[in-house]
Amino acid sequence: MTASVLKNSACIINEHVDLSSSNTLRLPCVADYYAEPTTLGALRATLAIAHHQRWPVTLLGGGSNVLLPPRLTGIAIRPALRQWWLTSAGNNVLAHVGAGVNWHTLVLNMAARGLWGIENLALIPGDCGAAPVQNIGAYGVELADSLQAVQIMEIATGRTRWLENAECTFGYRDSVFKGALCDRVVITRLVLRLSRQPAPKVHYGDLASRLPNAPTPLDVAETVAAIRQEKLPDPRQLANAGSFFKNPIVSDQQGQALLARYPDMPHFPLGEGKTKLAAGWLIDQCGLKGVREGAFGVHDRQALVLVHLGGGDRKGLLRFAGKIIDHVHARFNVRLEPEPRLVQG
Repeated sequence: MTASVLKNSACIINEHVDLSSSNTLRLPCVADYYAEPTTLGALRATLAIAHHQRWPVTLLGGGSNVLLPPRLTGIAIRPALRQWWLTSAGNNVLAHVGAGVNWHTLVLNMAARGLWGIENLALIPGDCGAAPVQNIGAYGVELADSLQAVQIMEIATGRTRWLENAECTFGYRDSVFKGALCDRVVITRLVLRLSRQPAPKVHYGDLASRLPNAPTPLDVAETVAAIRQEKLPDPRQLANAGSFFKNPIVSDQQGQALLARYPDMPHFPLGEGKTKLAAGWLIDQCGLKGVREGAFGVHDRQALVLVHLGGGDRKGLLRFAGKIIDHVHARFNVRLEPEPRLVQG
């Protein structure tokens, strides 16, 4: 079924689409079929066609957190639902946001309106629909802190329903969308609860020292963006997926044992007997910052970021990442876990 056949229907499906520029690691990938539905009706029609044709469905956002295979069988769908609006809720404001809205653009729009809640999440790449999947977080704030509800569409039936925050079972870079609902639903809209009341959270890292007294949300967002630009490569200039590894969580006992050997090791007590470590620091201590092997390397300013220098594929990237995991495990007895989603071919 080609785009021309579907030209007059609710959705347009293209055949044999190169997705190399649709993922920020620029891994080579060709999708059998591809669609960007702009309405719920078009999305529902696209899913119905996929079901009728028995095509596997792969959901894509901005491509900043995926590892694509050389060939993607079935259909890749990137929801292009880009409407958003605000409603009042007492002292709060609810932002109703389509899944296809660019996340950083949304953050700046909300911050410019003086609304607090997501300003620390500036410059995180990708579309809003992908944000709940891994519960994006930065500078002491997570999406779960402000997300009120998520609208989803069931892939099998096209039925839409809402999930409240608690139903999303958010954790550190985790959610129900990585678990029980993985590959079963499409996120179509978010509702974020934002505040007009000043509520800066600026005690993470050196953020506070770079802000004026009584900062505005826009001050915070722009400062976070500036810090991230200093530390992280622009994927438009150097292919990467941002933080490639999750910060590992270990028991307090293991954390204390490591601190006895490495007193300067960054660590973040989480309570309930758990401590979070800094994956970038662990990689750096193994002498791997700036290391390159073939088409891939560790960024020379941020060891948490793996870069694609060109000419590589997913198999080569996973092999390179595996060597880093082995180095860290051998030295610290801590096993790193990749953050990007491994998309099946």
